[in-house]
Amino acid sequence: MEAHHEGLGLSGSVEIEIRGLSIYTHHGVTEAEREIGQRLEIDVSFDVPDCDAVLTDRLEDTVDYAEVCDIVALAATERSYKTLERLCQVVGERLMERFGCESVRVRAAKPEPPLPLAVQEVAVEVTHERAASEEDEEAEGPD
Repeated sequence: MEAHHEGLGLSGSVEIEIRGLSIYTHHGVTEAEREIGQRLEIDVSFDVPDCDAVLTDRLEDTVDYAEVCDIVALAATERSYKTLERLCQVVGERLMERFGCESVRVRAAKPEPPLPLAVQEVAVEVTHERAASEEDEEAEGPD
């Protein structure tokens, strides 16, 4: 008997979340931060608009978490940024480009910030959303 999914929508939108990805980086305003480096904790969450795995339960129908971690790690280590804001934006752009998501949230935290007072962490969170013009271009496809 053939499965019939008309009207139900074969796939569903799924939110993927990875928390506490710990990466040694060289970002910061001070020369010491950029030279010596420090560990950052990165959290990402993004939507997968058409995730067939909700019905098929097949790995090939969802996002490879290891690939997500690799994309984040490469973006965070291939060059040095002065601000966590820029780092988060670059990570978000790459995830959006790779997985075709509508929105991506990236949070980067410095667990031991170079401050004169005792602070548990400083963090920046950037939300990157697909612009309406990008959606229109994608819907039209290539000319």
